[in-house]
Amino acid sequence: QVHLVESGGGLVQPGGSLRLSCAASGSIFSINAMGWYRQTPGKQRELVAAITSGGATNYADSVKGRFTIDRDNAKNTVYLQMNSLKPEDTAVYLCNTDVTLSRTYYRRQYWGQGTQVTVSS
Repeated sequence: QVHLVESGGGLVQPGGSLRLSCAASGSIFSINAMGWYRQTPGKQRELVAAITSGGATNYADSVKGRFTIDRDNAKNTVYLQMNSLKPEDTAVYLCNTDVTLSRTYYRRQYWGQGTQVTVSS
């Protein structure tokens, strides 16, 4: 019912930047919180950053001051600007959205397919 399409991952050198995008489409009445998580093999999925419909943001301590999350409500899209990237930022980054569905007005969470970010020289 709702599809998330992520883009923007890739290989970057330490100190470099990447910008991730996640666009939601489908049976959407409204989008509540949107966020980015990351996962590496053998580790638990962790929240990187989140943003409410009103624009309030929350960041993991490890990315504060380096990453910025924002959203374009007209496009149902969330972005993650990642600066000063470090090798430990290497992970699969997954988009998550909290959606109120059209017609039913049920709230559901949806995940993107993930995009690989690799920070290496």
